[in-house]
Amino acid sequence: MQLYPSRFDRTQQEDLVAAIRAAVRAAPLYVPRMPRTGKPFSVRMTNCGRLGWVSDEAGYRYQATHPETGEPWPAIPQPLEALWREVAGYPLPPEACLVNVYAADARMGLHQDRDEADFSAPVVSVSLGDTCLFRLGGTERRDPTRSFRLASGDVLVLGGDSRLAFHGVDRLYPGTSTLLRGGGRINLTLRRVTKPPAAA
Repeated sequence: MQLYPSRFDRTQQEDLVAAIRAAVRAAPLYVPRMPRTGKPFSVRMTNCGRLGWVSDEAGYRYQATHPETGEPWPAIPQPLEALWREVAGYPLPPEACLVNVYAADARMGLHQDRDEADFSAPVVSVSLGDTCLFRLGGTERRDPTRSFRLASGDVLVLGGDSRLAFHGVDRLYPGTSTLLRGGGRINLTLRRVTKPPAAA
């Protein structure tokens, strides 16, 4: 696990928000639902990249099109591609960028990111907007957890032994950032989904 506090300065954060707003115009935010039960998540989301993560009654999966519009996802913004090259330590580019939008009362329960085929690639996460309380555990749900704050502009990398660590967002701290109109938090999560092509 690597934390890069304030990796993006205020101007860079504003540029990222503008890029995400453009992506949302092409791929509108939607509310994912839990498998089987259909219970809605407390976050809204969309995706950028060749593949996007989707959750509904049929299960968790990656797919090439928006679940509501049927259109391909927009491209991953260039600053995020550059960030991946800088911090991921992985030879191939990301294929998905999850965009999770948190209102003041939104949460994300403890979970693992394990819908990808190649766990040797890390998960690279960017925080924008209000500070959150992030919880990180081990690779078993019963493992002890620790909590720390992620502020706007922070970058977190879960790789190596932490790649399959349980993690979640316990709460937001409203009013801790002026980046987003109306407050809230945007989390951008870069992922490699497929395995590299087999060597010839």
